[in-house]
Amino acid sequence: MNKYIEQTAEYLQQKGFEAPEIGIILGTGLGQILEKIDIESEVSYNHIPNFPTATVEFHKGKLIYGTLAGKKVIVMQGRFHLYEGYSLFDITFPVRVMHQLGIKRLLVSNASGAINLNFKKGEIMLIDDHINLQGGSPLAFKGVEKMGERFVDMSVPYDPEMNQKLEKIAKENNINLHKGVYASVVGPQLETRAEYRYLKIIGADAVGMSTVPEVIVANHLGLAVSALSVLTDECDPDHLEPVDIAEIIAMAGKAEPQMITLFTELVKQI
Repeated sequence: MNKYIEQTAEYLQQKGFEAPEIGIILGTGLGQILEKIDIESEVSYNHIPNFPTATVEFHKGKLIYGTLAGKKVIVMQGRFHLYEGYSLFDITFPVRVMHQLGIKRLLVSNASGAINLNFKKGEIMLIDDHINLQGGSPLAFKGVEKMGERFVDMSVPYDPEMNQKLEKIAKENNINLHKGVYASVVGPQLETRAEYRYLKIIGADAVGMSTVPEVIVANHLGLAVSALSVLTDECDPDHLEPVDIAEIIAMAGKAEPQMITLFTELVKQI
């Protein structure tokens, strides 16, 4: 496993991915931040040794290296999901590779549904905590102790210092930034009315199909991590309407400028 990580990192170093400081994972419909990056190198996932390939049509599938707000960054344009048939190790492999290349911090974005009905679609939620409902762990494999502590503490999975900075940036830029708990499910089907009620009962403010595996591995590797959820639909079980994926993508695009402001300003300050 370490051999694969080292092999992939060496390939990317040959492509110019040198001494990155921050990794960024872009979620569904969230790609405009690339316009803010001075891109120095980019490689399609299907050209990278040992890398999975994105199969979702609205996930581009490129690893990008460049400068954002004066910092060297690696950006995943497109991520991997359990519902695509990948293992939890496949999904988190890029995080391990970025760590091998030198990142110290990880910023994650996703599109999710609002369980908390005080939150509205088109708004953004700062993830303060999460609930793993994906039925497994990216650390549950033989030999994990050779890559870090097996029993990883998750009492504070999201970096308080970066989260405080994001809240301050939101206030300074008049961005309505909620804070809450993200539940990660397998998908790809959307939730039933009963499932939305269950998620609310157990304390979720938003629900999606990603992010938690990457955050667990970031904690395993000692990376400081922050994550933003763009709320693309409202999950009211008493007034539930059929989901329109095109509308979800459009809503993510509408909220994206605020997410870009939050991440760009944060990168300047860390």
